[in-house]
Amino acid sequence: MKTRGFTLVELLVVIAIIGILVGLLLPAIQSAREAARRMQCQNNLKQIGLALHNHESALKTIPPLGDYHSAGNSVYWSVQVRLLPYLEQSALHSSVDFTKPISLQPAVARIRMPHLLCPSELNDRERPDSLTFTHYPLNYGANAGLWQIAQPPSDRGSGVFLFNRSTKIQEITDGLSNTLGMAEVKAFTPYLRDSGNPSGVAPVPSAPADVSAFGGEFKLESGHTEWVDARMHQTGFTTTFTPNTKVPHVDGGKLYDIDFNSMREGRSAILPTYAVVTSRSYHTVGVNVLLMDGSVRTISNSVVLEVWRGLGSRAGGEVAIQIE
Repeated sequence: MKTRGFTLVELLVVIAIIGILVGLLLPAIQSAREAARRMQCQNNLKQIGLALHNHESALKTIPPLGDYHSAGNSVYWSVQVRLLPYLEQSALHSSVDFTKPISLQPAVARIRMPHLLCPSELNDRERPDSLTFTHYPLNYGANAGLWQIAQPPSDRGSGVFLFNRSTKIQEITDGLSNTLGMAEVKAFTPYLRDSGNPSGVAPVPSAPADVSAFGGEFKLESGHTEWVDARMHQTGFTTTFTPNTKVPHVDGGKLYDIDFNSMREGRSAILPTYAVVTSRSYHTVGVNVLLMDGSVRTISNSVVLEVWRGLGSRAGGEVAIQIE
């Protein structure tokens, strides 16, 4: 009696077919997962948009990009912290003493806020700042405009969120649907800070490669790692360059993609703050953004620079902007 079974050749053919099918399915599965992550990211921004509008309805203002008037230059709680009551985080908001520095309230700084984190972020982890203090990162920065953020003691930002003062809806004369509120940023971004250069009136950098020449202290894996901190390189972004533009800087023989600020807000009574803090994302198609009308869009990496900068201004006088 003969026993029926597969020959070795038949078995190898079946294995090869299964391998081909798996190879065809994996990209589709990965694409579906990325689509789900992108949708969750957009939902996070929608929550922030609702919170922003509820804040404006309750207080008739949009929160400042740091308030250094009320309690001095060591106290600078972020927009994201000020929106907590409108994100079902009233208890956490009540635990914050806005008259005291972040450094005295470590229990708040290290909290992971899910609505501030994109599911595609590769560095969803704590950042120890010392043996006793830990920060947690975020992925949604506030729109501070194009280039110059502050000229102490006043704001100079062209965006929605301003240094040392709140904004009113009436000031967004370009239209809420044409103005950026928030955009994605990557956590643990290296940056240059506090060179004091430019120290006066300065034109917008014409190319990303020009930024490194401004110099400053190089901080590795530090930008956008402190969701409680109002300073630009932690909780904001600028529209100096289009999304995911690489801003090159070499340190120790290694090439980095950096952010830049000429002087951290509140650190000088006379020097201006200029900043290049680029919107970045792990989504391959571009970055997700929140417009001030509450809508959420995906902006392509190939968006025209003038359009991107126009979206960043609250009162630039641009005509209706096509971003579809």
